[in-house]
Amino acid sequence: MPAKATPQEWDKVRAAFASSLMVDLPLSSLAQNLEGPDWPVKGATETPAAYIDLAYDDALEMLALKGLGPGHLDKLIGILQETLAFDEPFGEMVNQNAAAAERENPVRRNLARAGIPESHPLALCELSPDIQEFCRLEKITTLGEFALFTQEMSQNVIVGGDFRALLNALSHFDEKVLAQHLPYKPGATGLHLTQAIAHAVRPLPAATRDAIAADPGSAPVAVLARVNQFINHFPEQAADITAKLGSGTPAQRLAATIDEPALEPAVAAIIAHRLAPPSAQPEPKKGWFSKLFGR
Repeated sequence: MPAKATPQEWDKVRAAFASSLMVDLPLSSLAQNLEGPDWPVKGATETPAAYIDLAYDDALEMLALKGLGPGHLDKLIGILQETLAFDEPFGEMVNQNAAAAERENPVRRNLARAGIPESHPLALCELSPDIQEFCRLEKITTLGEFALFTQEMSQNVIVGGDFRALLNALSHFDEKVLAQHLPYKPGATGLHLTQAIAHAVRPLPAATRDAIAADPGSAPVAVLARVNQFINHFPEQAADITAKLGSGTPAQRLAATIDEPALEPAVAAIIAHRLAPPSAQPEPKKGWFSKLFGR
């Protein structure tokens, strides 16, 4: 007896069942749960997963190899369709629970409270190289992904260092510790370019910071590269700082917002060096030959 189902009907049901929670359960068990005719082939591997990757003709051939006629494809489709009808409400419940769990995530809740975007890259956070490497291997690239990873992380997993510090700061909204790892200012909201530049110079020896304050071009290449990363990530804030410098606001006043006197001279020098509008940039000194011939 040929199968009544068309290739289109088979493709529709097998595509729908691919995401079912029941895909790896024995067909015999599914048939019994539906209180309908039993599936004739028993075994742990006789599951929907054994068939749903097969095209129409291949599925018929697979059934034939097991001694089942084409009519059993109709029976298989019936089992899958009725199981989907039962599975759908349960799947919706799982999705709703997952969504609720995300809303209840304290890290995400405190990110929103602080006005910190979940899209902020972990690569622009102040974390030790080993923690940055761990996050890279785990494919944790943003604060939002960090929040979800920590929520799903087993309670038996022990983490320390900057990972634990950032997790605790975000879980308990410790603004002081948070500001050590993110360009965040306690008492304010959001992330700030000036705070980020302060992060770039903070680890430097005092003598190096003094040298930068006198000549920002002398800053270590790694520091200038890091500053460029921050400027590229905060283009609107960079444009706002450039506009303020162009209207006469001193770089020192902008740097004062970080509220760290020891860092402010170096931060101010970098701000003026990297963000001042072209008209405010100092002209290069000319030698006596250029002065003489007006060049």
